[in-house]
Amino acid sequence: MTVNIMVVEDEIIIAMDIKERLKKLGYTVPAIVASGEKAIQKAEEIQPDLVLMDIMLKGAMDGVEAADIIWNRLRFPVVFLTANTDIKTIERAKKTQPFGYLVKPFEEKELYTTIEIALARHQAEIEIRKALEKEKELGELKSRFVTMVSHEFRTPMATILFSAGLLEKYQSIWHEEKKMTHIHRIQTAIEHMTDLLNDVLVVGKAEAGKLEFRPAPMDLEGFCHQLLEDIKHADKECHPLELTIQSAVSNACMDENLLRHILTNLLSNAIKYSPQNSPVQFQLLCQDGQAVFQIRDAGIGINPEDEKQLFEMFHRGTNVGNISGTGLGLTIVKKSVDLHQGQIAVESEPGVGTTFTVTLPLNLDSQIS
Repeated sequence: MTVNIMVVEDEIIIAMDIKERLKKLGYTVPAIVASGEKAIQKAEEIQPDLVLMDIMLKGAMDGVEAADIIWNRLRFPVVFLTANTDIKTIERAKKTQPFGYLVKPFEEKELYTTIEIALARHQAEIEIRKALEKEKELGELKSRFVTMVSHEFRTPMATILFSAGLLEKYQSIWHEEKKMTHIHRIQTAIEHMTDLLNDVLVVGKAEAGKLEFRPAPMDLEGFCHQLLEDIKHADKECHPLELTIQSAVSNACMDENLLRHILTNLLSNAIKYSPQNSPVQFQLLCQDGQAVFQIRDAGIGINPEDEKQLFEMFHRGTNVGNISGTGLGLTIVKKSVDLHQGQIAVESEPGVGTTFTVTLPLNLDSQIS
């Protein structure tokens, strides 16, 4: 790997000598500049791996001031070169968090050792920064997860406790129909919590790289028909659902479980975010070795500012209001599409509706042999 080192030195003979030494040691010198102002401009332009900076530069800005800007604004490591070793200068230089300090004249061995240590330290700091950012991100995700779970579990648990309490109190005087009403409410609440836990498990497996992808031959048309019937039953016929299949499919090979995650989430969202009796259209088109699934609704739509975060965990649209949800469904959809090596696209207009288009390879036999 080539290491690019920019040299900042206003004595041209010294600068050329340093350049030759660096080249001899295997480094590349993309630029030599003679002033602090030029050093900042050139560093931003060429993005060096390290800057060798003379402290005593001609002009309004010395090397210490230039190094401070290069590090704090651009985050490129700086090693100072100087013949000046007075305490005041060293204290000023220390405040810029330099990655090394070479006193002229220096040997090639000193130059090489200082540069390698500076590069290693900089790389270590990058890794630490990434780890801290990841830890912060995980902390935020945990917080959002706890908030989501506590919120989503509260309503069904309250339903279960309320119905169970009524059954216990009035079971001897209620007729069977009244009892069954509350039993069904309990069952529905438990199903909701089970679905939530299943979503959490799927996302957890996907994040850990353990979500299995098992494509196998399947009856794609029959699958879509049965899925739509299941969705209609769950929706209690509150929305007109229409399935259109264009061209016959005889050789589909997909992961049926992941495909169910994709289509169930998209169809459920289309229903959930659409007014009652608003139509939802489900279309399947097979051509050129691909299956194209399109789900169109006339619901609340997606605000433009939400589209960039659409598939992020726990993200929910700013216009969903009091409509319940976990922010996990579309994350599962995206990860399932990716495992199929497919694509997903969305077109939406707030107040008009949304169309999701999922394109998957129709036959993955060659990828599982």
